[in-house]
Amino acid sequence: MKDPILKLRSATRRAKSDVANKLISMFLHELSRRVSQNWPIKVDGEEYEKLVRERFDNRCPYCTCDLTDIESVIEHLDGMNRYRAGLHVPGNVLVACRRCNGEKRRDDSLKILSLAESGWESFLSHDGTRCAASCRTCRYWRSIWEDDTERTVRLGENLQRIRSFRRAFSQFEQALPSLMETQPALLTKLYSDCQAFAEMEIKTLLERFDAISEAKT
Repeated sequence: MKDPILKLRSATRRAKSDVANKLISMFLHELSRRVSQNWPIKVDGEEYEKLVRERFDNRCPYCTCDLTDIESVIEHLDGMNRYRAGLHVPGNVLVACRRCNGEKRRDDSLKILSLAESGWESFLSHDGTRCAASCRTCRYWRSIWEDDTERTVRLGENLQRIRSFRRAFSQFEQALPSLMETQPALLTKLYSDCQAFAEMEIKTLLERFDAISEAKT
């Protein structure tokens, strides 16, 4: 059984990480509004969701399952985290099935990718030929397309289909190189600074609590 003190410390670290990640998400949403404020299509409007669904025939862009009768979610191609620095803007937002949205996070949250330059491209590159047998994402795709040849073809087709979709949004394509060059380093620093600030504040408050407790005794 895990030591209760270690469990508490682990929970505290996760909580501080959650706070830092939330701050990064808030920053990326604010940045998204500034970057796209003069773009002709607004990502939160019904027009954009309709456009996306029509472009992919109301199917998940990743596994191509029909979204009519299953729960769909708003999906960011480049995740809104400190490594991918994705934005909530036209060209980076899709409608996908919840299962693919969850499975894709494994690649999106990696600091260093080995299969592709972006998290979403890496997600669609797990064709079972370049990963260890224990790879969970490769297993996921085998559960979708059991046949090796079909799986390779389908993943390649969906990869190209999404790339074509992104190219249709010229404003995003023009802004992306600069964002990818500058944002990850800035967001990693923001994450680190937020963690350090949280630790300092927690320590200060605990010291204040101890002082008050001692004064009462």
